[in-house]
Amino acid sequence: MTTRMLALGIAGVAMLTLGGCNKQDGNGAAPNAQTSKAQKAAGAKTISAGLAPNSRFMVAAKAAGLDQTLAGPGPYTVFVPDDAAFSAAPAGTFDPTPQNRAQLTGVLTNLILPGTVLAADIDKLIDKNKGKGVLATMGGGTLTATKEGGNTVLTDAAGHKATVTKADELFTNGVVHHVDAMLMPAQAALRPAVGQKAGK
Repeated sequence: MTTRMLALGIAGVAMLTLGGCNKQDGNGAAPNAQTSKAQKAAGAKTISAGLAPNSRFMVAAKAAGLDQTLAGPGPYTVFVPDDAAFSAAPAGTFDPTPQNRAQLTGVLTNLILPGTVLAADIDKLIDKNKGKGVLATMGGGTLTATKEGGNTVLTDAAGHKATVTKADELFTNGVVHHVDAMLMPAQAALRPAVGQKAGK
C-alpha cells in the first residue's frame, strides 16, 4: 500500500468515525472542530510539525505514512506515549518495514481520535457516564477513560493503562495529550508485556 493510499484510507476512516461520533450521545461524542479560541492558542504548527521529529512516536508515524495525515486539516486528538513506553511493546511492533506497515498503522491509529477532544471534554464524558468514558479511536477500537488519584487514565482493550502526563497541547489541526505507557488495539493487545509502565 502506498503512502498516498494509506493517507486516503485513514482520512476515510476519520470521516466515518466522525459521522459516528456526531450521532453518539455520551459515548465518545466530542467536538469535531477547533473553536476559534483553540485555534488562536494553537499557533501555526500542525501536530506533525509540532512534535519532536526524532521522538519514537513521530519516527513510527513517518514509517506508517501517518505523519502526512497529522499534517492535514484534521482535527485530530492524539495520545502520544513517551519514548520509554515504546520499549514495552513486543519486539518488532514498530519495525519500519513495508511488511509491518499494517500493524504499525493499527497501533498508531488506536492512539488517535477524530475531532478535538480536550482534557475537559474527557472529564465531562467520565462524569456523565458515572466514572467511565468510552472514546472511539480512528483504528476502530475504543479506549476507556477514568480518573485515578486526580489523574486521567486510559485503558485499552486488554486492560493496559496509561496516565495522561501532559494534556491539551494545542496545534492548528487538533490536540495532543502525552501519556506514560503504550495502548494497543484489541488484536495486538493479547501479546505479553504490552502497555506496562517502565519500572512496574
